[in-house]
Amino acid sequence: MKSLHILSLIVIAVLGATFTGCIEDGISTSPSDQPVFSTDTLDLGIIFTDEAAPTHRMLVHNPHSKGMSITNIRISGPAADCFRLNVDGMTGREFSDVEIRSNDSIFVLVAATLPENDSDTPVRVEASLDFTVNGLTSSVVLAASGQDVRRLRGETLNENTRFDSRRPYQIYDSLVVAEGAALTLAAGTTLCFHDKSMLIVRGTLISEGTPEAPVTMAGDRTGNVVGDISFDIMSRQWTGVFFTTTSKGNRLTETNIRNTWQGVAISGDGADSEPTLTMVNCRLRNSGGLVFEAVHANVLAAGCEFAEGADGLVYLQGGTAVFNHCTFANYYLFSALGGPALQFAHIEVIKEENRLDDGSGLPYLAADFSNSIVYGNGGDLSHGDLSGSQVYFRRCLLKSEGSDDDNFLGCLWDTDPLYYTVREEYIFDYRLRPESPAIGAGDPSLTLPLAATDGYGLTRGAVPDMGAYVFTPPAE
Repeated sequence: MKSLHILSLIVIAVLGATFTGCIEDGISTSPSDQPVFSTDTLDLGIIFTDEAAPTHRMLVHNPHSKGMSITNIRISGPAADCFRLNVDGMTGREFSDVEIRSNDSIFVLVAATLPENDSDTPVRVEASLDFTVNGLTSSVVLAASGQDVRRLRGETLNENTRFDSRRPYQIYDSLVVAEGAALTLAAGTTLCFHDKSMLIVRGTLISEGTPEAPVTMAGDRTGNVVGDISFDIMSRQWTGVFFTTTSKGNRLTETNIRNTWQGVAISGDGADSEPTLTMVNCRLRNSGGLVFEAVHANVLAAGCEFAEGADGLVYLQGGTAVFNHCTFANYYLFSALGGPALQFAHIEVIKEENRLDDGSGLPYLAADFSNSIVYGNGGDLSHGDLSGSQVYFRRCLLKSEGSDDDNFLGCLWDTDPLYYTVREEYIFDYRLRPESPAIGAGDPSLTLPLAATDGYGLTRGAVPDMGAYVFTPPAE
C-alpha cells in the first residue's frame, strides 16, 4: 500500500509539472511574435459632431503557434479623447493583459464622439490605437471626420423660409411647412432625417437642385452598415415626405429622396387642374413601403427614377398623373416584393371580381406614361387590361408580355432594358448599357420640355432614349 501511495504521488507530481509546463509554454514571449491587424487605418468616415457615431470594428489576429498576451491596448494622440474602445465586452480607452489563443482572433470595436468644429466642411481627426506585445508596440490609425450640422427638433415653419447648403440639417421628430408658408431648398441642400422623423408639407415645397448640386433627403446614418454595404441603400431609416390636401404648387428639381419607410405621398381633393407636385430629374428610392403614392392629386414627373420599394413603386388613385421619360425599377433587397411596380385604383374599370371605384365621387384617374421604362423584379402593372380607363402607355418599355391596344401605344413588350444594375453586388445604376434596346427608341414628339435634359445634365437630342437617363458610351 505504501509503494502504491508513493507511485500516486509521483504521477500527480509529473502531471502537475506537465500542465504547468503547458501553461507556461502556451504564451509566447518572443518579440518576433506580433499580432496581425485587419487594417492599418480604421476610418469611421464622416460623422455628425456632438453625437455618438456608429460602431466600427477591426480584427486582431494571432497567426502564431503559441498564445499571445497583449500587455496593453490604449488610444494615444491629440484626439484620443474622441474615441472609445470595446474589448471583450468592456468599454474604455485602455486595457491590459488581453490574451489571444494560437491561430485565433479578437474583435476590437471603436466608436467616436467628435466635438463641434464651427466649420461648414468636415474636419478630420486622428488618434493612434497602440498594441504592446512582448515589449514591442504596433499601432493602427483611428480616423474620423466631424461634420457640424444644424439640428431641428419638432420644427414648424409658419412663414416663407429658405434653407441653404452651408451645413446639413438634421431633422428630429418632424419638420412641418405650415399652410400658406413655403420652404425653399437651395441647390446642394441636405436634409438628414433621424429615426421615425418626417417632412410634412401643408404649404409649398420648392427644391432647387442642379445636376452638380442636387438636393438630398435621406436618413442620418452615415458610412457602411457592414463591409462595403452603405447605409445609402438601406430603407426604413425615416418615415417619409407627406404633402397634404392644402399643399399647392410644389416643385422638386434634381432632388434625391431615399431610405424611407413610406416614401413620398401626396393627397389631393381632385379639384385643382394644375399639378400640385412637379418633379424634374428626381430620384426616389429605397422605401420600406411604396416609393411614391398619389391619391386624388395632380402630379407631373419628368426624367425621374422610382426604384426599390418593398410594396411596389408607384400607387395612383384618382387624380391626374403625367410621367415622361421616367424609369421604374424594383430590385428591392430586404424582403419579398409586396406588389407590382405600378398600381392603379379609381380608374373607372369596374369588374365583378375587382371593383376599382373608391366611392369618392371624384374624377377617375387620368394617367399618361410616355418614353418610360417599367422593368425589374416582380410584376410591372397591377392591371394588364386598362380598356375603358384613361390610363395610357405611349412608347414605353414593359416587362409584361402583351400587345398594343387603345391604352398601350407603340410599346416594347417583354423586353429587358439592360441596366447596369447588379443587385447581388449592391450596384443600383439604372443607366443603359451599350446593347440596350431602349437606346434611341423614344418618340421625340412625346418628350416634354421639362425632360429635355436628364439628371446628369445630358441633352436627350432628336433621337431620345427611353427612360430617365441619356445613354453615355463607355470610355475606351
